Amino acid sequence: MTDGFPILALLLPVVIVLFFIFTSAVRVVQEYERGVIFRLGRFAGARGPGLFFLMPVLDRMVKIDLRVVTIEIPPQEVITRDNVTVRVNAVLYFQVIDPGRAVTRVTDYVRATLQIAQTTLRAVLGQSELDEMLAHRESINQQLQKIIDEQTEPWGIKVSIVEVKDVELPQTMQRAMARQAEAEREKRAKIIHADGEFQASQMLANAARIIGSEPASIQLRYLQTLTEIATERNSTIVFPIPIEFASLLPRVATTLTTLVNGGDKGGPPVAPPNSDPHPQMPATARAESLPPGFAPSPADPGAAAMPARFPAGSTPAAEQIAVSNPPSAIAGSFPCPTCGATLRPGAEFCRNCGAPSAVQPPTSA
Repeated sequence: MTDGFPILALLLPVVIVLFFIFTSAVRVVQEYERGVIFRLGRFAGARGPGLFFLMPVLDRMVKIDLRVVTIEIPPQEVITRDNVTVRVNAVLYFQVIDPGRAVTRVTDYVRATLQIAQTTLRAVLGQSELDEMLAHRESINQQLQKIIDEQTEPWGIKVSIVEVKDVELPQTMQRAMARQAEAEREKRAKIIHADGEFQASQMLANAARIIGSEPASIQLRYLQTLTEIATERNSTIVFPIPIEFASLLPRVATTLTTLVNGGDKGGPPVAPPNSDPHPQMPATARAESLPPGFAPSPADPGAAAMPARFPAGSTPAAEQIAVSNPPSAIAGSFPCPTCGATLRPGAEFCRNCGAPSAVQPPTSA
């Protein structure tokens, strides 16, 4: 027993050292991880998954996760191409496809990818207009993913998805867009209403042609309307009047106007009683145009009175003949240039038509 104790005391430290060496040489890597090996400081490759051994003291391993990493891009102040300030945030999905380059090419590939995503987001959205940003978000997402993936590809990073999460607009811009949307809705409603009115007018025109071809159909329509009104049990009484009566009103008005103005003879309008037939001729001129033997009428100074040579008991017919056919054998008398009536010498106006005569009255020497 005494001889074996020193041997055990010597072997125990050796076993402990071998155990620590073994535990430092053995490595286990998960399925979603890879181990990047550095031997004496030089890149020796990536191993895993599973169990493998390292050379103690000489090898050093760095584990890299190959799963998809999700990063939320903080809100960015962006001025669009149409000078609208918006706040935009997005989400980024990427994963490591080359563990060696992800370790040897960049210090912190997660932080580097995030910084590139922020700058690319501001640059791309600054070249787009607000309407394009809101309406064509899918194309903007694809453009962002392509640009970021090209910049991170040398690091062994694959960017799979970039999505614009939210676009925050100013309150004034939100109100303006609400008014624009309301106006657009009203325009569509008016267009639809006008289209409906147009189609209804076409159908009514077709119905009018069909009803016009059969005169009895309008009477049937009147009866149908009366039936619809009667079903409502109201106290309204409707007397249908044919629409053709309205077309007769202009003709009746024209006929009455023609009768009032002198009938169908085509003569001048009938002057009302006690009216002056020649308002434009002075009374003195009309009196001077009378032939000798005629005196002005008390009621009308311009009208010819009965001649003095006719007796008081003359018949009205004889008086009319005397007035309508005055003696023309007066020295110096001349006809009226307008109506042809006989004027006395020196008359300035015609008593018949009121037109001025062409002969100036003689002046006394």
